Amino acid sequence: MSALPLSGIKILDLTRVLAGPLSAQMLADLGAEVIKIERPGTGDDARAFGPPYLRDPDGKANNNNSFYICANRNKKSVTVNIASREGQEIIRALAKDCDVFMENYKVGDLKRYGLDYDAIRAVNPDVIYCSVTGFGQTGPYAPRAGYDAIFQAMGGLMSVTGHMDGEPGAGPMKVGPSIVDYMTGMNTSIGILSALYHRDVNGGGGQHVDVCLFDTVIASLSHYAQIFLVNGKSPPRRGTWGNGGMPAGVFRCTDGELMLVVGNDAQFARTCAVLGAPELATNPKFVKNNDRVVNGKEIMAVFAGLFLKNSVAHWLDELEKAGVPCGPVNDFAHVFADPHVRSRGMEVKVEHPFEPQLSLIRNALSFSGTPITEYRAPPLLGEHTQDVLSQLGYDEVKIAALKQQGVV
Repeated sequence: MSALPLSGIKILDLTRVLAGPLSAQMLADLGAEVIKIERPGTGDDARAFGPPYLRDPDGKANNNNSFYICANRNKKSVTVNIASREGQEIIRALAKDCDVFMENYKVGDLKRYGLDYDAIRAVNPDVIYCSVTGFGQTGPYAPRAGYDAIFQAMGGLMSVTGHMDGEPGAGPMKVGPSIVDYMTGMNTSIGILSALYHRDVNGGGGQHVDVCLFDTVIASLSHYAQIFLVNGKSPPRRGTWGNGGMPAGVFRCTDGELMLVVGNDAQFARTCAVLGAPELATNPKFVKNNDRVVNGKEIMAVFAGLFLKNSVAHWLDELEKAGVPCGPVNDFAHVFADPHVRSRGMEVKVEHPFEPQLSLIRNALSFSGTPITEYRAPPLLGEHTQDVLSQLGYDEVKIAALKQQGVV
């Protein structure tokens, strides 16, 4: 079995909260050594985004919550006060032999600390310096801060999410999880890996990679945004309706709900047979998918009545036999109990000082030759400060003095 894909790559991670840390975690999973820089005393802002927190063995309050845990495994935590001269020296010393420098401070903030791209490039010309911000390094909004929900609103995602107009509760709606942060984390990883390939394989040098949440959410709207660019009309909110085949949406059964997507005319005919209404497949209003889109409300109402006649398990079994895509509407308890999810190992167990068996979500990538088999718990605040500074040549007396001064 070969070493992990990014073995030998060293990353200095000054990102906080979610998008940047998620990317750094992805790269750490793939074998990179990731040194996470945190503020002495308080750490990453995400450490305050609780509850829930892990239970401290001594019953003390702590800063190891689910928000921080989800994005910081396989890293080393080093506390450094970058506002201090000594702290800035530590960061530049670490940056000298790093392949990647990641940060998500507001545009221009790190320049006053001597940690901007030009300053880091001066000590490491081949560095890949990646900035993750809300609005990017250029443009009129560049100085602004922002969080996931702001970008869901400004980027158009909320405008196409939620109940249809005229229905109870209609209006723009935020997607539940911080999906723009997650997608930005993926784009950040792609950008860093591409820059590394250009440097190490194509003979290029270091460079500044600019990734932002606003660009990401707009690009992620894909065919929805393309509809507007083609005809000048914004797509309406469709609730749980699908985006292609019809009928598609959530249907209530006698004991719960299921999601159905009828992708073509043959699937429609088979679904009608399963539901005990084969005549619908020959009804002129529903024969072709385009007909069903035009008469969407009518066919959805008909299907709604038919699904109410039996249970979720019954319909899922029959539809699966008929080769029609469908699935239950699961909560997380059902997700992690699902036999397929368990067979794929999506829940992994790691040792943690507070939990002998802490559950984490495994990396979604699987490799035949370089599988990700080791997961290390997200670090306690400053857990690796002593070791990392020792490697830089700081002795115990010096490190103790820096701690006393609040530098680390």
